[in-house]
Amino acid sequence: MKRTNLRPLVFVLSGLLAACAVAAEPDDDTPSPAVQPGLDGKLEAAADASSVPAPILKAVSYVETRWQNVSSQEHEGVIARFGVMGLDGARLARGAQLAGLTVEAVQTDVPANISAAAALLAEAGAASGATASDLGSWQSAIGTFSGIEDPDGRMEYVAAVYDVLRGGAQDVAESGALIASLAPQAVPNPPRSLIGVASVDYPPAIFRASPNYNSRPAGTQISLVVIHTCEGGYAGCWSHLRSSTSGVSAHYVVKEDGSEITQLVTEANRAWHIAAAYRCSLNGNVDCAKNGLSTNHFSVGIEHGGYARQASFPAGQIEASAKLTCDITRDHRIVRDRNHIVAHGKLQPETRTDPGPNWPWAAYIDRIRTLCSDTPGPGPGGTIIVDSNNANNDAAKAKMEVTGTWTSANGTPGYYGSGYWYAETAPISAPATFWFYLDADATRTVDAWWTAGTNRAPAAPFLAYNAAGAQVGSVAKDQRAAGSQWNTLGTWNFTRGWNRIVLSRWTTTGAVVIADAVRVR
Repeated sequence: MKRTNLRPLVFVLSGLLAACAVAAEPDDDTPSPAVQPGLDGKLEAAADASSVPAPILKAVSYVETRWQNVSSQEHEGVIARFGVMGLDGARLARGAQLAGLTVEAVQTDVPANISAAAALLAEAGAASGATASDLGSWQSAIGTFSGIEDPDGRMEYVAAVYDVLRGGAQDVAESGALIASLAPQAVPNPPRSLIGVASVDYPPAIFRASPNYNSRPAGTQISLVVIHTCEGGYAGCWSHLRSSTSGVSAHYVVKEDGSEITQLVTEANRAWHIAAAYRCSLNGNVDCAKNGLSTNHFSVGIEHGGYARQASFPAGQIEASAKLTCDITRDHRIVRDRNHIVAHGKLQPETRTDPGPNWPWAAYIDRIRTLCSDTPGPGPGGTIIVDSNNANNDAAKAKMEVTGTWTSANGTPGYYGSGYWYAETAPISAPATFWFYLDADATRTVDAWWTAGTNRAPAAPFLAYNAAGAQVGSVAKDQRAAGSQWNTLGTWNFTRGWNRIVLSRWTTTGAVVIADAVRVR
C-alpha cells in the first residue's frame, strides 16, 4: 500500500507492450488484513450520518493509522488501539456508547470503528462550535479527539491533520483497488509546537526532553540500536514518552513520513525503552558476556510512529530512520548488522513483536551501510542496489522499468525494500529491467532478491547486457526456493554507462516471475 498524494506513480515502459493476463498469487501473496480497500465509502457514510465533514474524518484516520486496520499490542504504558481510527481506552468506550455499539464491535468491525470515531468527533465539534461548512472550525474538536494530554503534543497532532487536509492523499491496494482518497482542501495552517531545540547528538532532530532516564553504568560502551514502533501516532508517542507519569522513554521518535525526528534522551544517558535483560541466545549468540544486564544499559532506542501490525512502512520514514541509525552507529562504532541493529520484539519476544513482520530489514540495513559509506559510490568497486520501487533508487545510478502487464505487490513477507512486481510467465519476453550505471568498464558480480512461493517460476530467466546492448551472460533461477535473500546470478564484464539485468517472462507457463531487487557488486 502506498500514499500517492494525488500524484500518480509513473513507471517508464519500454519496448512493445504485450496484452497478457496476469496470474493471481493465491496462497503465496495473501493481502494483509490491515489493508482495507473501499474505505472511502465507509468513511463518507459515517461522515454523512454524524454531520462530521468527510475530509475531517478521512484526515484524522490517516494521521491515526494511515488508513490501515490495526489492532496494537499493549506497549510501554500505551493502551491498545483498534481499527482504522486507532481508538483506544476511554475513546473507544465513549465512542461505542455514543454510536450505540458494543466495545467489541468497535474493536473488530471497520464500519463500527469509523462510526464510533465519527460520533466522538461530532460530540467534540458540537462542544466547540464547529460547523460542517468550515473545516477550519474543527481544530479544537480534533485536539479533543486525539486524547493527547500534553498541550504541545496535541497542537502537533492537530497540525498533522491539517497537513493531510492541505496536501491530500490517496492510497491504493496492490490489487489496484482504491483504499481511500482525499482531495486537497483550502484550510488554515494551525500553530505548531514551539517547544524543542536542535539536538546536539543528531542536529536534524528536535530535542524535547524527557525526565525518564538515568545515567549509564560507568564505562558502558553503546553497542546496540533497538528498533521500536510506537503502536500509535508520532505526536502522541513523543508526548507520552516525555511525560513524567509514563515512566518510559526512548532516545528518538521518527515521524511517519520522515519529515521530523524528536530526541527525548541524549545518547550518553540511559533511556527506559526496553523492559528486558539481555539474552544472547535470542540474538545470534552475540555479546554473551552481557547476559543478565538491562539492555537499556548499552543500547539506543528508536521509536517509529506506526504499528507492528501495519502492512508496510513509508519510504520517507525508513530513509529518515536509516540516516539516524547511520549517525548513531558511526558515532559509537556499532557493527551494522541484524545482531546490533535489532528489533525490540527479538529481544523481548514474550511480550513484544515490534516493529513487526513487515519492517524492511534487508533494505534498511543496506541503506544504513550505504549512507555510512561501508561501500564506495557507483564507481568500478562500489555496490549498487536497484530496487523494484524507483522511489528507493538513486536515479543517478539505478532505475527499474517494466514492460507489458506486471502487478505491484507487497503481500508475501520477506520482500526487499517496499514491495515487488510479479507477472505471469508466457512465450513472450515483456521483461522487468534493472538498469545500473558504471563510471568505467568493470567485471561485476550480480545478485537478485525475490520472494519464494510454490507458484513461482522454476526457471526464471535473467539476462545481462552491457551499455552497448550486447548480451554478456544469462542464467535461470528457481524462484520457488531461496527467497528473501541475495542469490548470485553470475559475474560478467560490463562497460561504462547504463548496463542492465533483464528478468524475462519467457519460461515455463503456469507460474509467475518475481522482480524484486538486483545488487551489483
